[in-house]
Amino acid sequence: MYILFWTFFSIIFYSYIIYPIILYLIASLSKLIKWRKKKPSDANYEPEVTLFIAAYNESDFIEQKVKNSFSLNYPSNKIKHIWITDGSDDGTTEMLNKHKNIEVYHQAERKGKIGAINRGMQFVKTPIVIFSDANSILNKDSIKHITNAFKDSVIGCVAGEKRIKTDDKENAANAGEGIYWKYESFIKKCESEINSAVGAVGELFAIRTELFEEIESDTILDDFIISLRIALKGYKIKYEPLAIATEGASVNIKEELKRKTRIAYGGFQAMGRLVSLLNPFNSAMLTFQYLSHKVLRWTLVPFSFLLLFIINFYISYTENWFGIYSLFFYLQLLFYLLVISGAFLQKKKTNIKLLFAPYYLFIMNLAEIIGLIRYIRKKQSVNWERAKRN
Repeated sequence: MYILFWTFFSIIFYSYIIYPIILYLIASLSKLIKWRKKKPSDANYEPEVTLFIAAYNESDFIEQKVKNSFSLNYPSNKIKHIWITDGSDDGTTEMLNKHKNIEVYHQAERKGKIGAINRGMQFVKTPIVIFSDANSILNKDSIKHITNAFKDSVIGCVAGEKRIKTDDKENAANAGEGIYWKYESFIKKCESEINSAVGAVGELFAIRTELFEEIESDTILDDFIISLRIALKGYKIKYEPLAIATEGASVNIKEELKRKTRIAYGGFQAMGRLVSLLNPFNSAMLTFQYLSHKVLRWTLVPFSFLLLFIINFYISYTENWFGIYSLFFYLQLLFYLLVISGAFLQKKKTNIKLLFAPYYLFIMNLAEIIGLIRYIRKKQSVNWERAKRN
C-alpha cells in the first residue's frame, strides 16, 4: 500500500511540479552556456503569408475578426486572407463575401474543421500559412513575430500564445482557464527554449506550407497533430509569446467540461496516431517532453488522483488518523473541500482567482476520464461543437 501511495503521489507531483522545474533549470542553463544563439530580429523579413480561418456559423464574430485581421501590422500586399465556411447557414459566408480582399470558399456540406482545412489548403500559395480561429483576436504585431521565427530554417511550426480575456472579478471557468493557460505558457516557453514546444493551439499557429500533409478526416486535435507531425520530420516547434491570440473563456464550467472532454478524447486519439513520438531514437528530448507534458496527464494522472485518495484513506485508517500519511490525507481533504467550494461558487464572481484553481484542476482531470470512456466507446462527433464563450 505504501509503495502504491508513493507511486501515485509521484506521478501527480512529477507531472505538475517536478517537470516544469526541470524544464526551467535546463532552459536557464541553456541560456547561460548559449546552446542556441538567438537570431536578431529583421524588420525587413516579410515573406508572403496566408491567414487561414475555418469557420462554421461564426456570424457573431465575423465583423470583429475581419476588422482585427485587416488591422494587423503587416504589408497588405503580402498577406492573403482565406476563409473556409463549409456548412455555414447563419449568414457567415454572405458577411464575408462583402469584403473584396477576402477569399471565401464555401460548400453546403459540412465535413468538420478537418475537412475544411484539408480542402482549403489547396488554395494556399504562400510559403507560410497562419491558422487562427474566428473568435480569437490577434495582437497587432503577431504576424511579424511569427514570420521572424521562420528565418531559422529548422523552425517548421510557430505556436502563438493563447490568452483568456478576463475581468477583475471572474467566475470559475474564467478564472480557472486563465490560470491554466498562464501555467501552460510557462511550460511551452521552457520547452521551446530547450528543444521544441509540444504542439500548438488552434487559436494561433503557423507552419511552412510545404510541410502540410492531409490529416485523417476524423481527427479531433488538428492543431496538435499537424504541428507534431512536422516535429517528427525533424523540424522544431517554436513558441512565440509575443504572437498573442485572445479569446473569451467558456461561459460556465459545464461548457468548459464539454470542451475539455472533447480535447481529452482527441488526446487519446492523437496518442494512437503519434506512436513514433514514443521512440526516443527519433528525438530523445522530444519524447521526454511529450511523455512528461502530455501522455502522463492524459493517462495516469487522473486515475492517480482517485487511487491516491482511496489508498491514503486506508493507510490513515490503519494509523488511527495520526502520522505523516494522515497529514497527507487531511491535505487531500482540504483540496477537495476547495473543489466543492468552487462548485458552489462557480456562478459567483470574485477577484480571488486562486479560489477556483482546485475546482478547475478537478474538472480537467474529470474530463480526461470521461474522454477516455468516450474514446473506448467511440462516441464523439468529428464536427466541432463549439463551447459557449464570453
